[in-house]
Amino acid sequence: MNERVLRVLEYDKIREAVVSLASSSLGKSMAQDLYPSTVLDEVETWQQQTEEGVTVYRLRGLIPLGGIHDNRGPLRRTTMGGSLSAMELLDIADTIMAGRRLKKFLHDTNEESPLPHLISISEVIPELRDVEEDVRSCIDENAAVRDTASPELRRIRGEIRTMHARIKDKLDTILRSSSYNKMLQEQLVVQRNDRYCVPVKIEYRGSFDGIVHDQSASGNTLFIEPAAVVQMSNNLRELEIKEIREIDKILARLSGEIGQHAHDLLDAQDALAELDFIFAKATYANELRATRPQMNEDGVINMRRARHPLIPRDVVVPSDLRLGEDFSLLVVTGPNTGGKTVTLKTFGLLTLMAMSGLHVPADDNSVLSTFDEVFADIGDEQSIEQSLSTFSSHMTNIVRILEHVDFRSLVLFDELGAGTDPTEGAALAMAILDFLKERGAKTVATTHYSELKGYAYNEPSAINASVEFDVESLRPTYKLLIGIPGRSNAFAISQRLGLRADIIEEAKARLKTEDVEVDSLIRKLEQNQLAAEKEREKAEDLRREMEARLAEFEKEREEFLTQKDKVMERAEQEARRAVQKADREAKEIVEELRRIAAEERGQIKEHRLIELRKQLEESAPQLAREKRTAKAKPSARPLQVGDHVRVVHLNQKGDIVELKGKQAMVQIGSMKTKVTLDALELLPKEKAPTRTVVGRKGAEPKVMGLELDLRGFNIEDGIIKVDKYIDDALISGMGTIHIIHGKGTGVLRNGIQDYLKTHRYVKSFRYGVEGEGGNGVTVVTLK
Repeated sequence: MNERVLRVLEYDKIREAVVSLASSSLGKSMAQDLYPSTVLDEVETWQQQTEEGVTVYRLRGLIPLGGIHDNRGPLRRTTMGGSLSAMELLDIADTIMAGRRLKKFLHDTNEESPLPHLISISEVIPELRDVEEDVRSCIDENAAVRDTASPELRRIRGEIRTMHARIKDKLDTILRSSSYNKMLQEQLVVQRNDRYCVPVKIEYRGSFDGIVHDQSASGNTLFIEPAAVVQMSNNLRELEIKEIREIDKILARLSGEIGQHAHDLLDAQDALAELDFIFAKATYANELRATRPQMNEDGVINMRRARHPLIPRDVVVPSDLRLGEDFSLLVVTGPNTGGKTVTLKTFGLLTLMAMSGLHVPADDNSVLSTFDEVFADIGDEQSIEQSLSTFSSHMTNIVRILEHVDFRSLVLFDELGAGTDPTEGAALAMAILDFLKERGAKTVATTHYSELKGYAYNEPSAINASVEFDVESLRPTYKLLIGIPGRSNAFAISQRLGLRADIIEEAKARLKTEDVEVDSLIRKLEQNQLAAEKEREKAEDLRREMEARLAEFEKEREEFLTQKDKVMERAEQEARRAVQKADREAKEIVEELRRIAAEERGQIKEHRLIELRKQLEESAPQLAREKRTAKAKPSARPLQVGDHVRVVHLNQKGDIVELKGKQAMVQIGSMKTKVTLDALELLPKEKAPTRTVVGRKGAEPKVMGLELDLRGFNIEDGIIKVDKYIDDALISGMGTIHIIHGKGTGVLRNGIQDYLKTHRYVKSFRYGVEGEGGNGVTVVTLK
C-alpha cells in the first residue's frame, strides 16, 4: 500500500488511536505495525477477532490486561544461561499471573458466547503457577530478595544485623564517653565509603585512634573510623559480600527455572501482545460505535450511514456510500466546502480500516471490499498535512497512479482536472476516467466541471452524485445524494445575499435554454430524492424496531427453553431420589415384617400388619399413569370438608380439611396443599376394618373401627377426631380404644395425651405394649 496514500487519508491517526488504547508495551508495539491486508481470508480472520473482542467488551466491560510486561530480552538471556535481576524475575512472575488470569477470563466468557479465535490464541499461555509462586516466595513486591529465599541467606542476614548492632553499641559508647567528647565536632555517626565514622576536630587528629576516610570542605573536620570498630566493620563487609554471593546464587537458580520454560513464555508473550492488540481494536470500535463490515474482494462498497472517524461524532453527518455494484465510477459535484473531500476520504479511510481488521463507523450489514491498491490524489485546504497543490503536482501524482492501476484498485480523485483552463481540464478529466474504466478500476472523483455531469449521465458504468446545500441557511448539509448531480446555486445564493433582482434576471437571460432546463430538472430530482430518502429512513427505523423485537422474542424463547430443561432435569432427579427412597423404605419394612414374624412365630397382631402395610403404601411414590386432564369430572354434589377426593393434576388421594371460596386445603398423607375446586374429584369413602359391638343398656348395635389412625394429622384436627371417636365409642359401649399417632417427632402424641388428661370420660391411658404398637399407640380406658 502506498505510504503517501496512507498519509493523505490520515490512516496514521487511526493507528495512533489504536496504539493509545493498548494496555501494555507489547500491545502498543503490535498496534504500531497496524497495516491493511490485501488478502480476503486474512482480513476476515482479523475482523472476526475484533468482533470477539467487542463481544467480550460488551459482556464483561473491564478486561484484565494489567501486569503484562515485555520480557522477551530477559527470557532470551535465560536460554543462553544468563542470570536475571530480581526486578526482571518479578516482571516475569507478574506476566505469568496476568496470562493465567486473562486465559481463565476468556474461558469463562466463552461459556456465555463462543470466542474461537481468542481461545485459540490463549491456548499457548502456560499456567506455571509453581514457577510464579517460587519467584514470589523469594522476591518481594519491591524486587528485594527475601530473607526466606534460602536458609544460608537467612543466617548471613542474621549475622549482619548482629554485627550492625555491635558496631552501633560501640559507637554509642564512644559518643557518650567524656574523654572523647571534646574531640568530636558533633555527637553523630556518619558513613564514608561504606564505613562508620565520627566527625573529629582537626586538632585532635593525633589523639583519636582510627582510620581517616574523609575531610570536610572547610578542612576543620576529619571523618575517622574508630579503631575499636575497624575489625567489626571488616567482618561486616565480609558478611555483605557473602550476602551478595548468596543472592546471586538464588537469582541464578530462579533464572535457570525460568529458562526451562523460556520458549513457552516467549510464545505466551506473543499471544498476550496479540490479545492486547485485539482488545485495543475492540475498544476503538466501541468508542466509534463501529460495526463489523461484510467483506468481499469484488470491489463492491455499500456503506449505510457511514461516518468519517476523525470528525467528532456530534458534528459528522452520516452518508450512504455505494460503489462497484451498479456502477464503478462515482462523479461527485457541488460547491466548495460542501463536503466532497470528506466524502472522498471516508471512502478511502473506511476501506483501509476494514482491510486492517478494524470495524468501521457505519450501520450494521455495511459492505466493503479488499483492494490490491488504494490510490488517492487529494490536495485541499481542509488537509492539515499539505497546502493547495498546483496543476503540475496533481498531474505528476496522476501519472504515477495510471502506471500502476488495475481492476483490483480503488482510485480517489479530488477536483480532477482542476488548476488549468476549464475546457481543457474537463476534456482531460474525461479522458482519464475513460482510461480507468477500461482498466476496470473502481473510481470516485470530485469536480466542479459541469461537463463531467453529462459524462456520468451518458456513461452506463458511471453515476452522478452531489453534496446537499441548504439555500435558506447558505450552508452545506454535507449529505451525499447519489444519482443527483450538483447545482451551483449561484443565483439563489446571490439573491439571499441581497444582489439586485434585475442583475439576477439579466444573468438568467444570458443562460442557454438547455442550461435552465437542466437546473430545473436537477432541482426536481433533489426534491424527489429527499422525499424518497425520508421514506427510506422511516422504513429503516421500522425494520430496526422489528429486528430488535424479534431478537428480544428469541432471547425470551431461549431463556424459556433453558429454564424448561432445567425444571425437567430437576424433576427427573427428584423422581429418581423418590424411587430410591421408596425402595429403601420398602426393604426396611419387609425386613421388619420378617423380624416380627420370627419373634412372634407368625402370630403377628393385626394392627401391626395394618401399620406396616400403610407405611409400605406411603413409601411408594405416586406416579401419574393416566393422561392428565385440565379439570376433574364434575361432582354429583358440592364438595364438603371431610370429603375423600383425588387431586387430578397430582393424581393423589386425600381429604378436604378446609374450604375457602373456590379453593380447598387437601391433606395428602403428611402434606397439605391448596388447590382449586375444579381440580378435585369426589371419591367414595374408604372403608376401615370394623367390628360389631353392643351398646350399653340395650342400645342399638353400632359399627365402630378397631382403632383411630391419626398419622398425618396436625394437633388441632387430631383432637377433633379424638373427641368424636370417644363419643362414638361411648355410644357403642366400648371401654377401651386405641389411638394410633405414630412415633415421629412426638408433637402429635404429646398434644393428644395432653388433651386426654383433661377429658371427663377418660379414666386412664397408656402406651401400647409389645404387640400393640409401643410408643406409636396410646391405649385409652373410658369411664
